[in-house]
Amino acid sequence: MKYTDFEKALSVARLSKYLNACGGNKVAALNLYRNNIKLCQKFYGLINVFEVILRNAINNHYITFFSDTDWIIHQTESALMLGSCPYKGEIQNNVTTLTNRGRYSNDRIVSSVTFGFWTYLFTRTPFRLGGQSLHRIFPNRTFGLGQRAIYNELMEIKRFRNRIAHHEAICFDASGNKDTTYAKESYALILKYVEFLGYKKEHLYYGMDVLPDMVIEKIDNM
Repeated sequence: MKYTDFEKALSVARLSKYLNACGGNKVAALNLYRNNIKLCQKFYGLINVFEVILRNAINNHYITFFSDTDWIIHQTESALMLGSCPYKGEIQNNVTTLTNRGRYSNDRIVSSVTFGFWTYLFTRTPFRLGGQSLHRIFPNRTFGLGQRAIYNELMEIKRFRNRIAHHEAICFDASGNKDTTYAKESYALILKYVEFLGYKKEHLYYGMDVLPDMVIEKIDNM
């Protein structure tokens, strides 16, 4: 395919940022575009595993704290932890759908709610109503790291995740220059919370081709 064919398929606006970052070199621009996709693919797998271990840790914590395997449903009742939760409608719809299909279980409701729900649990109200102990799911957290700081950093991971989900580039700085600083910082933050949860990246991600180091290096050397 010619470069003009890629412009037609992907749009001039989308490719122009890569072309500008590569000084008008069309071959380099397409290589950068492809490597950005590869980088996003790596991060998608990395974050996917992180989301699973985070939500499982939270779920197990509250099953024990509330002595209730259906805590997500029961805590949506008024005056309880999730009584004013912005994800309440989503939860109730998912419960109804799963129940009507005869497929309801704790595992399925846990996997049905979004990453935003799990980060929301670290906001002030649910954290307080949930016994102010949710930070204990991070046994290796930095000493003194509290609810607000954890929430802010999880939100940084969420924003990065959403950029990837919305097919936005992660290989530029704010001025449009080729730069992997944001990707590197997000990578370090994800791995920090993996370790906070009690895992080593070389163990948790063993055998998975999801670590982005080589793609980051390739972009840096372009």
